[in-house]
Amino acid sequence: MALELERIPNTESLKPKPAFEERYTTLLGERYPQFMECSLSFLRKSIRVNTLKTDVGTIVKRLSPKWKLTPVPWCAEGFWIKGERRDVGNLTEHALGYIYIQEAASMIPPIVLDVGPGQSVLDLCAAPGSKSTQIAQYLQNSGALICNDFLGDRIKALGMNLQRCGAMNTVITQTKGHRFKELNLEFDRILVDAPCSGTGTIRKSLRTLKMWNPNMVRRLCGIQRELIRTAWGLLKPGGIMVYSTCTLEPEEDEGVVSDFLAGHSDAELQKIDFKGSRSPAILEFEGRKYDGAVRNCLRLWPQDNDTEGFFVAKFRKK
Repeated sequence: MALELERIPNTESLKPKPAFEERYTTLLGERYPQFMECSLSFLRKSIRVNTLKTDVGTIVKRLSPKWKLTPVPWCAEGFWIKGERRDVGNLTEHALGYIYIQEAASMIPPIVLDVGPGQSVLDLCAAPGSKSTQIAQYLQNSGALICNDFLGDRIKALGMNLQRCGAMNTVITQTKGHRFKELNLEFDRILVDAPCSGTGTIRKSLRTLKMWNPNMVRRLCGIQRELIRTAWGLLKPGGIMVYSTCTLEPEEDEGVVSDFLAGHSDAELQKIDFKGSRSPAILEFEGRKYDGAVRNCLRLWPQDNDTEGFFVAKFRKK
């Protein structure tokens, strides 16, 4: 796909750390320059129609006179939006909760979670609420949705977004993920959108290039492994757990999935169908071979679909 990229101003002198450049050149080979070009270009604005309050046809009719809407192939409610203004957040439709400003790749995990009305769902790392509000609309305000995070400032945004979108079946909790082990709860579906190093989101946060270091990656891997193990213990037999990140680090993606599979014989890693361009999973990195089942995971580089970079894994509990 030929990308029409608009470079972010004043990034000509922004040079990645040598260790970053070496790592990602190893991962991408001749695709590395395209990755950096995309990562230093503006991210397309995208919205998701909130079907708890309206429908897709109504929003298309309301916005089309002043905005160009391009459907997101993998999300029936998703659109890339372009107009004379960039401040989509000031639209009346946003204030009323008819639309949610959400990056197109971020819409994938709730879709993969395969949520249906009446189910019990846990969003373990929920704030600020983009995926929680999406799950709520797929539940059609039935069943129960537990939205958890552990930072107070993030909880505020989560609560406001759920309220604005009309999510009526939600409970917000503020605790670290491992505390859920103490509760006698089971869920039909669990989303673990884990904290990560964010190397797929450089085009949204240029400081990621400055903050990145291998020690941070290793520290986050420990948190991610604990979160995914905790979530699995709360999942009903036959239930679905989705693990997702917005990082492109193999250690945080395929590596965490491989570690989890090694210790959980009741976990089946399912293939993810995706209506877009995708890249193959990383099967080996820095001398470590990952479980071959990681081929079923979804790995997206920013240049694949002109989005953020993203990683998604879908597990079913046997």
